[in-house]
Amino acid sequence: MIRVLVVDDDFMVARIHSGYVARVPGFRVVSVAHNGADALAAVAELRPELVLLDIYLPDMSGLEVLKALSDVDVLMISAARDVHTVREAMRGGAVNYLIKPFTAAALEERLRQYADTRRRLTAIGPEARQDDVDRLFGTPKSAAPMPKGLSAATGALVADALREAGRDLSATEAAELTGLSRVSARRYLEHLCAAGQAELRPRYGTAGRPEHRYRWLG
Repeated sequence: MIRVLVVDDDFMVARIHSGYVARVPGFRVVSVAHNGADALAAVAELRPELVLLDIYLPDMSGLEVLKALSDVDVLMISAARDVHTVREAMRGGAVNYLIKPFTAAALEERLRQYADTRRRLTAIGPEARQDDVDRLFGTPKSAAPMPKGLSAATGALVADALREAGRDLSATEAAELTGLSRVSARRYLEHLCAAGQAELRPRYGTAGRPEHRYRWLG
């Protein structure tokens, strides 16, 4: 469960944003603050994982609060749309920036992106490879050439099946969904991994070799 602190000077807006957060599975609002001092105190006491931080606060700028925070992630939420403010938020380490007014769907999308990044970091382990870092930072990756004997059309079929499954799949499950043989499905799944569009996730059982499962990354 990702614990969230909502910071906004407007009591009603803070309540609305808290309601938005509560709708997203895996997130829980632990407190609400209406000024910078209370926000800093709440972070020190409650140690949330994420702060939804407004910029226009009565006692100090949200950018000042951002610079004073450590060991917590911050998603800026503000009506400020000037480039200087956005740049300062990026320099301060904000994980995202959402311009008011926004919909519940817009916030949910960014919260899910944040949760997915946390999961990826956890799955990487103590050391990251360059391709791990590229995926985390959204670095474009050149397309891997299609191996000999594979077709782009069938590759798209396997990619669609993996994406629409909404969960990880084994080569056998992918084969059943696409009508391919298990060996063919595995080759296409491995190509998707090489292209950075999927990742291999071994599942360990009670005995024997781990089962290879594949998850869509996009």
